[in-house]
Amino acid sequence: MQIIASDLRNPVSAGILDGFDYPAILVSSSYQILAANDQYTRSFGKITPGDSAYCYKVSHDYDRPCDQAGESCPLAACKKTGHREKVLHIHNTPRGREHVDVEMLPIFDQEGTLVYFVELLKPVTHASAQASKELMVGTSPQFNRLLELINRVAPSDASVLLLGESGTGKELAAKAIHQSSPRKEKPFVTVECAGLTETLFESELFGHTKGAFTGATYSKQGLVDAANGGTLFLDEIGDIALSQQVKLLRLIETGTYRAVGSIEPKSTDFRLVCATHMNLWEMVERGEFREDLYYRINVFPIHLPALRERSADIPLLARSILSKLHEHTHYTLDKHAEECLMQYTFNGNIRELRNILERAVLLSNTTVISAKLIDDSMSSDIKRSPHPQDLQTLERTHLQKLLQQFDGDKEKVASELGISVRTLYRKLQAD
Repeated sequence: MQIIASDLRNPVSAGILDGFDYPAILVSSSYQILAANDQYTRSFGKITPGDSAYCYKVSHDYDRPCDQAGESCPLAACKKTGHREKVLHIHNTPRGREHVDVEMLPIFDQEGTLVYFVELLKPVTHASAQASKELMVGTSPQFNRLLELINRVAPSDASVLLLGESGTGKELAAKAIHQSSPRKEKPFVTVECAGLTETLFESELFGHTKGAFTGATYSKQGLVDAANGGTLFLDEIGDIALSQQVKLLRLIETGTYRAVGSIEPKSTDFRLVCATHMNLWEMVERGEFREDLYYRINVFPIHLPALRERSADIPLLARSILSKLHEHTHYTLDKHAEECLMQYTFNGNIRELRNILERAVLLSNTTVISAKLIDDSMSSDIKRSPHPQDLQTLERTHLQKLLQQFDGDKEKVASELGISVRTLYRKLQAD
């Protein structure tokens, strides 16, 4: 929708906002909220225009614009570019803090002067800024960047490759992509590629006919057929045998396959999401993974941060895990226990955090878990010195510490390092 200032007439009561499918507010160039549509009122509460009705105050309880408080500000970005801008924020709502995908639309008068902004707020339903038993949880900049990428790719049909260490939550991310896509009402089918033999992989993926091989006493539907219309998630795709990769490539390129023991081709339509903890490009160079298949699945890569890269999320993750472990008993961590967890490097990431908390619950005589109990529950692989980290990981960790030290002010961090802000952004976004 294209809007010019003359369309608004009386901005404070601009009914044009009701033409949007999402909660929307009209904002002045000085960040003051001038109007809101009915969807905004239902989702975020009523706003009374006045001296306190500033977007940064209402949404975040800040006393200054977001970009001056260590966050990205889409309105400030709009002023610079003159184009629509998007950013993922965590907003205050009547239900608590929630992730919101914010899109800012600039409004010009007939002389081309930028005068107003329409802010669209699209709720993120596949993640939570509070403890949750089902959703991805987190509030750190690294987690929010992950959500931004998921939100960007989910509405499309592009193939996604999820990269990251074991235990970082790649299957949850795959489900989030599916649940935010137009295919969300159709099946989400997971194929565990690790440990499948060549014959078993082909049978699982494509199905088989009765008598196709010894022991095939009945015909079996393949998982690609079960995923028709929905999403097919290939977990640990790097474990697929080289001889089977060509068949997978043909399936992706043509949408057709043959069940084991059948000569009749079948067709299917699915959205492909793959995941691996391996370096697939190194496998390509060693001749262990087909280069053509690599480019087919790596349309939109997303790196999932290791737990040590988002340690600020550990208390929230711990509360979520504890709520899953015991539904009828409310276990909590005391402050020192949270600090103890945040000081460790988790080689097993979220999966290892869960193991530690489960041990602590079993050992605990009360519902409050102490730092000593956490320390007693640490496995031997955590207590030994962390594995040497590569230079890129050490650099990223140092950058994140500086960002915390300077309250997210990237210009100050860049100045401290003696580099440009553009170089800093490139380093922060590097996988």
